[in-house]
Amino acid sequence: MAIPSSSANFAPAPPDPPGLDTSSPAAAAARNSVGRPRICFVGLQNLPVLAPEYARPGIGGAERQQTLLARALVRHGFVVSMIVHDYGQPEGRVWDGIVTHKAYAPTVGIPGLRFIHPRWTSVWAAMKRADAQIYYTSCAGMLIGEVALFARLHGRKAVYRIASNTDCDPRVARMRYTRDRLLYRYGLRHADLILAQTTAQQEMLLANVGRASRVVPSLSDWGEQCVACEARDIDVLWVGNLRQLKRPDLLLELARRMPRARFAMVGGPIKGHEAFFEKVASDARALPNVRFHGFVPHEELAGFYGRARLLVSTSEIEGFPNTYLQAWSCGTPVVATFDPDDLIARHGLGRAVPNLEAMQRAVTELLEEEAPWAAVSARCRSYIERRGDPASMVQPYIDAFTDLLATKAPA
Repeated sequence: MAIPSSSANFAPAPPDPPGLDTSSPAAAAARNSVGRPRICFVGLQNLPVLAPEYARPGIGGAERQQTLLARALVRHGFVVSMIVHDYGQPEGRVWDGIVTHKAYAPTVGIPGLRFIHPRWTSVWAAMKRADAQIYYTSCAGMLIGEVALFARLHGRKAVYRIASNTDCDPRVARMRYTRDRLLYRYGLRHADLILAQTTAQQEMLLANVGRASRVVPSLSDWGEQCVACEARDIDVLWVGNLRQLKRPDLLLELARRMPRARFAMVGGPIKGHEAFFEKVASDARALPNVRFHGFVPHEELAGFYGRARLLVSTSEIEGFPNTYLQAWSCGTPVVATFDPDDLIARHGLGRAVPNLEAMQRAVTELLEEEAPWAAVSARCRSYIERRGDPASMVQPYIDAFTDLLATKAPA
């Protein structure tokens, strides 16, 4: 579907957004925005993905998906902005055609009060500077409540994308404070559009919240050449932020049971889980067949997937893991305890396993027998090719945004 340019659907943006130097790249982008749809990604931790010079541990799949989509929409003619944390970058700095607006620095403010100022106030101020038609965010928490309320007050649209299966039930979503739960419930009720990663998420959201959603594909950015099995020097790769629900201890136990296999573990610490990270790192380094790499910048991860014979995922719950797509694009089978929409089982993209014993059997079979591995590897590449090129993968999002902007704002 082509992007409509009619002013009936897309009101022109002001030529020089408030707070920006009129000679800046951001102002130049705004002057060229007339008649083009304007979308703003409210993703406070997105800058380390968008700008490699700000890379740091703790960034997850939601941030990568937002950034991939933002870049793709720029290529499709959207005017794209992004609200991010203040890491010391200039206001209005442009990366890959995306204008960034600073909210607050992660550690600024007085505990208890900073919830309102500077956090809420700076996010809304940045949203005003962005002057978008659509504001897009993801992950359970208060942010979607703030975004949805802003959108209703200013006649804009709010889009929420589910990041994990736990997001589909406010009763179990991981939030520390009651205020966050209340804002999250408000956001789920008042978002103009909810996007799901899988049909399972769509069904859970409808059952738990009574909200309909549209299923859209997770995007991928790698298309590595498939390396032959014998040329790969990592038998089992594990990638993820180190926290309990990822269950890295299962991977280490698998390594103890398979001392002849070569394991690689990639993952950095996240805030609030530093002690857990140190424990896992210590246990991993004590095993002679495990190489613990810690945090690895996203740009360097492709090499790990290409070198690995298998990706093993031990996570308790997920949404649609980016790691699976990245592995499959390299022809690397996935052995996992979580199988989104039964994709692994239905398409033969590795092995979906219920427990550690089944995982050990699956890993042993795929490592010891080259023919089964080669067949699964070929299916992985074929699946990625069938999903389509990046242009076709982004089209469902464009269709969803086009439909959304064609509807009237709620009274």
